[in-house]
Amino acid sequence: MEADRNLSEEAVLIIGAGQAAAQTATSLRQGGFEGQIVIAGDEPFLPYQRPPLSKTYLKGELERENLYFKNSAWYEMQNVEVLTSTSIDSVSTVKQSAMTNDGRTIGFDHLVFATGSRNRRLPMKGAELENVFGLRDLSDVDALRPHVGPRKNLVIIGAGYIGLETAAVANSLGTNVTVLEAADRVLSRVTSPVISSFYEKLHNSHGVTIRTNCATSSINESEGKAVSVTLSNGDVLPCDALLIGIGILPNIEVAAEAGVACEDGILVDERGRTNLPGVYAAGDCAKRLIQPFSRLGRLESVHNAIEQGKQVAASILDKPSPKIDCPWFWSDQYNVKLQIAGLFTGYDDYVIRGDYESEKFAVFYFKNDVMLAADAINSPPEFMSAKRLISAKAKVSPSMIADMEHSLKDIIAEFI
Repeated sequence: MEADRNLSEEAVLIIGAGQAAAQTATSLRQGGFEGQIVIAGDEPFLPYQRPPLSKTYLKGELERENLYFKNSAWYEMQNVEVLTSTSIDSVSTVKQSAMTNDGRTIGFDHLVFATGSRNRRLPMKGAELENVFGLRDLSDVDALRPHVGPRKNLVIIGAGYIGLETAAVANSLGTNVTVLEAADRVLSRVTSPVISSFYEKLHNSHGVTIRTNCATSSINESEGKAVSVTLSNGDVLPCDALLIGIGILPNIEVAAEAGVACEDGILVDERGRTNLPGVYAAGDCAKRLIQPFSRLGRLESVHNAIEQGKQVAASILDKPSPKIDCPWFWSDQYNVKLQIAGLFTGYDDYVIRGDYESEKFAVFYFKNDVMLAADAINSPPEFMSAKRLISAKAKVSPSMIADMEHSLKDIIAEFI
């Protein structure tokens, strides 16, 4: 059966119901699109924010309703149909139709893949036990919540942002937390040893145990639950719950089967267009040329999802593409806000500006004196200044950036 559709109107089908999907629909309506918009998401919720899941939502400081980008009344008023608990099993770009998990057919003129990503699974027996969790969706946090609190032991495998943010919240709720990391430092994929060392000290000061160069050899089960993990050195760590945070994988399977070009992501141009006419992608699943670095990559961030959602909407509306910002990210742990601008990969020099010991400083990364990135700890002005300098590919002396006698305002005025 085919979903109701007015064939005299253009129709946009957005597969996925995250940040990129919500932004695409919003920008389409703001841009004057009057046709049909359908968002199909496999979760039983309206599109919602994911960053608070490992922070204020897990802590119980944010209600579920406050996670939603828009309430149901907004979607009704804007004539945007949201199909919850609906996954798209296959797509025919020739017939311009998609098949849902319950046998419906949805037609479209424009198709947007905003399918996001999923947790990378730990290939180990026991990873499927009922108290072994990932942290990607709202339901993941709802399931984890009863397992954090006083006199409970939480073991986290993976010391990326999700693992460390969850550790901070669980610790604040009285949980005994141990974080296991296979690499020689935390956050090894995303930042420098300077920031890694800072976060290891921060977590240790709050009572979280961080173990690096640490491999898990087994998950030990009793009555269908994980009760401990055994490390490669023979140590056994008891757990009331186990959280796996070892990265994510882009959801590209349906797109690839439909003939969309994919390579660790759905390949798109600067306007979110794929190799097939009328087919677009945005968000975690999309791989594009990242500016100002001019290299292909996927960005797993709110900024990227919003930016690409706007780009796709502009393409469908045949309007100029919005200005592209340099990549930026953030992480909240305890009373520390980390704001990241740019991408640090390939740096050959760095400087620290501010006071490391007072937890108010920034690390700036350079290659041939061109600023690539900055990690700002409780330092919003440094973060904002870095975004401008990175976007301009500014060539500036690292020693000048490090010198607090030089104001960033004056440096920007001189080099941009």
